Amino acid sequence: MKKLQKAFSGYDLPQKAMQAGIYPYFRTIESDQDTVVTINGRKVMMFGSNSYLGLTNHPKIKEAARQAIDKYGTGCAGSRFLNGTLDIHVQLEERIADMTGKDAALCYSTGFQVNLGVVSCLTGRRDYVLLDELDHASIIEGSRLSFSKVMKYGHNDMASLEKKLKQCAHDSIKLIVADGIFSMEGDIVKLPEMVQLAEKYDASVMIDDAHATGVLGIGGRGTASHFGLTDSVDLIMGTFSKSLASLGGFIASDKDTINYLKHNSRSLIFSASMTPASAASVIAAMDIMMNEPERISHLWEITGYALNGFREMGFDTGKSESPIIPLFIRDNEKALLLTQKLLAEGIFVNPVVSPAVPKNGSLIRYSLMATHTKEQVDISIEKITRSARDLGIVNN
Repeated sequence: MKKLQKAFSGYDLPQKAMQAGIYPYFRTIESDQDTVVTINGRKVMMFGSNSYLGLTNHPKIKEAARQAIDKYGTGCAGSRFLNGTLDIHVQLEERIADMTGKDAALCYSTGFQVNLGVVSCLTGRRDYVLLDELDHASIIEGSRLSFSKVMKYGHNDMASLEKKLKQCAHDSIKLIVADGIFSMEGDIVKLPEMVQLAEKYDASVMIDDAHATGVLGIGGRGTASHFGLTDSVDLIMGTFSKSLASLGGFIASDKDTINYLKHNSRSLIFSASMTPASAASVIAAMDIMMNEPERISHLWEITGYALNGFREMGFDTGKSESPIIPLFIRDNEKALLLTQKLLAEGIFVNPVVSPAVPKNGSLIRYSLMATHTKEQVDISIEKITRSARDLGIVNN
């Protein structure tokens, strides 16, 4: 056995979880991402999806994808930088710029690649990148590739952010990067306070709207729109794999910044471009999002309904204020046991355990779609509560 293989031969944490019957990952779904999915031939209610608007199986989006394949084929066979730019990519970027209220936008093959390629190349050796300690992994990875000094501040703690800003050299570029809606905790960034600090210390702001596009703002335009601060946010990032029912990501900003990224962002230049079907799907999803505001209204209605329901049952939902509802278990084994117990009961949720979170921060991530009904939410709360009682997680 070579040294590389030998180094990993002792890694057996997944195998131990499988033997204990609590391994919760790579569960194979045999149907579309609807409120009910099929697993091992069984119908299971889905409360673990990021399809916040419930559009992944919409007939208009599927038809748009089919038409794009008929016109362009299945792939672009190259990067955007060289032979992989189609007119449909340009059309999509124009739509994104209009949606976000920015001068220009640039599309990448995945949302992870956006943060990797943007955060890593906007600042230099004398500059600073300031991150919320609970920012998404893609932001953290992008900062690791940057030559800049990286500083983390306490989660949504503006006093902590100001303390870090005071430590930065006055004449250096300072880029603050934060999630709009935090992907596990479900709380919203304190953008008004952040913008005030950015203005005070001559810093720039980048907001990751992966979980906020289609959820926050006028017509689902995101966090900056939600707070009326579009002009004060310098860069808006988002993904297409959640509310917009496709695959890919974007960055929107002023024309000069986008021009720089087009010619310097390595994850754009050296990656194949979005497939035609993916781009067409996003355009169709944006049309539906803008033309059917009742989807977002219903999403927020059942979000409040579910949050109240869980809290009445004694669950700790932290500071969630969005369709992402953490049910804090604060015990790794119980979180895994509850996940498997619920799957057997026909409820799909996602466990989040250490090292992804601190050992006392393990949780069940429960997420909602605009296509969920109150009846489905009621059934899920009843089953989750009953199973949690059995494990001593709640006492109500």
